[in-house]
Amino acid sequence: MRGLQLPLSQTQKVRLQKALQQLESLSSKVNSDASVTIADSISVNNEDGFLKGHGTTDLKGEVVATVCGVVERVNKLVYVRALRSRYKPEVGDILVGRVVEVAQKRWKLEINYSQNAILMLSSMNLPDGIQRRRTALDELNMRSIFEENDVVCAEVRGSQNDGLHLQARSQKYGKLKRGQLLTVTPYLVKKQKQHIHYIEQYGIDLILGCNGFIWIGEHSEVKDDEMMVDQANQSEGQEQNFTALETRKYICRTANAVRILSNLGFNMTLEIIKETVNLSLSLNLDTHEMLSSEFCVLVAEKEAERRSSIKKKR
Repeated sequence: MRGLQLPLSQTQKVRLQKALQQLESLSSKVNSDASVTIADSISVNNEDGFLKGHGTTDLKGEVVATVCGVVERVNKLVYVRALRSRYKPEVGDILVGRVVEVAQKRWKLEINYSQNAILMLSSMNLPDGIQRRRTALDELNMRSIFEENDVVCAEVRGSQNDGLHLQARSQKYGKLKRGQLLTVTPYLVKKQKQHIHYIEQYGIDLILGCNGFIWIGEHSEVKDDEMMVDQANQSEGQEQNFTALETRKYICRTANAVRILSNLGFNMTLEIIKETVNLSLSLNLDTHEMLSSEFCVLVAEKEAERRSSIKKKR
């Protein structure tokens, strides 16, 4: 409910509070000792020896937590994983970013991090799809690939001396067009097996960036190298420059679902986003009506029912 600013009636406040309390009780862990708040003691085995990691400190011979979170142990390392924290890039993370500068042989991207990320010209596929050395002509034509304010999907390659580096060597990465870019708190996007989704029934793509940038746009087919070469040989101007009205409606409806879930503090997953959209469709709500107070309460109640039913099946 953090950041939720809706004009709720007294009845809606009671319903929402009840649903959130039910969700909190369902999400409570069996091992309550794993969750700590600031100044809580952390039990460790001094005989085996241990290493104090992030979120811990030594106070009068005891290890105490300096942040709220969950105690994690890796061999002898003990640290606290904060539940709410700024985005920390890790190798392999799928990100969505916005180009802020075109420099020599590189693009600089805003990725909701303390510094801009770097995407080198040599770390991405060229439009023709051919794997070759980059030439001076490729460098001159960089703006034909990405320019300022373009939205790009890429993967974290690693950190180097000059900053965080990205790569986009797969056809599933690259420039994103005809859609909406939303920003949520990064901790709401958990690490998943797949962050790039195609929702076939809506005809849209959904990219859950680990950095809290979420892209919702018209579906773009992933093309192999031969198709890329054939398209490069065709004349320009044949590209479809419009999005069907029905697709635009689904893009806006899905974006409103993300906004509601973000206000409620729910984790962003494909399943809950689709369920929120389907709930609005079953109620015959217009897109703008999804942002109403009543629908927000209904989403919380439905999520509480869903998690309760899952727990009963177990």
